[in-house]
Amino acid sequence: MDVGLKRELEAKVHAGERLTREDGIALYESDDLAWLGGLAHEVRTRKNGDVVHFNVNRHLNMTNVCTASCAYCSFQRKPGEKDAYTMRIEEAVRLAKAMENDNLTELHIVNGLHPNLPWRYYPRSLSELKKALPNVSLKAFTATEIHHFETISGLSASEILDELIEAGLESLTGGGAEIFDWEVRQHIVDHRTHWEDWSRIHRLAHEKGLKTPSTMLYGHIEEPRHRVDHVLRLRELQDETGGFQVFIPLRYQHDFVDMQDGKVRNKLQARTTMATGAEALKTFAVSRLLFDNVPHVKCFWVMHGLQTTQLALQHGADDMDGSVVEYKITHDADNYGTPNKLTREDLLDLIRDAGFRPVERNTRYEAIREYPGPDPDRRESPQPMRV
Repeated sequence: MDVGLKRELEAKVHAGERLTREDGIALYESDDLAWLGGLAHEVRTRKNGDVVHFNVNRHLNMTNVCTASCAYCSFQRKPGEKDAYTMRIEEAVRLAKAMENDNLTELHIVNGLHPNLPWRYYPRSLSELKKALPNVSLKAFTATEIHHFETISGLSASEILDELIEAGLESLTGGGAEIFDWEVRQHIVDHRTHWEDWSRIHRLAHEKGLKTPSTMLYGHIEEPRHRVDHVLRLRELQDETGGFQVFIPLRYQHDFVDMQDGKVRNKLQARTTMATGAEALKTFAVSRLLFDNVPHVKCFWVMHGLQTTQLALQHGADDMDGSVVEYKITHDADNYGTPNKLTREDLLDLIRDAGFRPVERNTRYEAIREYPGPDPDRRESPQPMRV
């Protein structure tokens, strides 16, 4: 990068000025990861100090049956396939209740787009889960699922959200975003929910008082300019609604081994490689620098591995997600090597080992409990980068 441009970008970040599309593309073109990380760390420290957030949550994927066949997805199954499944609501409640003694605070629910399940299955599932675990927040359904519910119910998204909120919904999930630019999206997505409907549904959720996450699937066939475009669309919507709490870059996963039937369902695999650790850290850094109006950036450890996640905390991220317990969307497909579950103590150790102070949060990013950070008097105790 030209030295003059480098100094210009530094000055804008130090002054808290908004970066442009051209700035974002230039940042991706830089090969100075330490410099990028330092700038992003300055911004995350300005917003969140030395804190890393986490929660105790459980992911529930109540069905893997899906009408779509997205090119990157190894989770979906068609009706009648041997390992297709759909949970009875009682089974979902049993799985959630199993974590009650861990002081579970959030259920994160994402499903396939099932062609035959009736609309009433979804609000009833939330209602029964809330009845069984009244103190647990329900973060459920992607904008893609809400759009699907419009089709199967004949209701509007507004009416659907009202019913789901009445049943206990506290937040949508951020999925279905992938990459918004049609140049890429037409090759990777096999459902009809694109930017116009994704943004419409999140805007509606924000108008109804819900706070939601936003995501981006990176490291497949997209280019850095598509990532910049994606973030800037979200930033513009955030200017309008203020409803996004967190941005979550999700690393595209290869279908290394399907543990059920040996099939490789990932249609992109032959022409892609997963993002390297360095590319992941660059994506976190540039995202933190561009997305100036969202308070948090999360590294979902399941998709990045524990060491890269710890490094991401030095490159703009301030959230590690949570205990997760079971994330079938990734683990059923790639055998990537991350654990199925992290305990509260695991998360505390990882955050302290990266040099930060852990804060347990709820779905609304309200602090539940603050924990001591690393011992500053121990020479070998890690500390975050100084800014």
